[in-house]
Amino acid sequence: MIGEKIKKIRKSRGLTLSECAKRANISKSYLSNIERNLNQNPSLQIIERLAGVLNVEVNTFISEESRIGQIPETKWLQFVKDLKQSGVKTNDLQAFKTVIEFAKWQQENLDKNDKSRG
Repeated sequence: MIGEKIKKIRKSRGLTLSECAKRANISKSYLSNIERNLNQNPSLQIIERLAGVLNVEVNTFISEESRIGQIPETKWLQFVKDLKQSGVKTNDLQAFKTVIEFAKWQQENLDKNDKSRG
């Protein structure tokens, strides 16, 4: 349902119901009704506003595939948030990128070795 997707994405973005409603210029109760599927047919204008606030395409709320696609995005957003909170500065990102590329290379080689043995 559209409401469930909106709620999941809103929470993954770290927005409260009040913050999201205010940014979309709709009432908190109206957004709550949408998220709880009490209003199952919000107007396209409302959907567009919410998509803008949540920084997603409108079809994210409509298509089935969008449910699957949100999980990795949420994990990446949390990863970036954790990096920022740990004190990593923008200037340090290249060094971290190098470490991540090495870890990826190492994992790929381990996977190749496992396949060749199995």
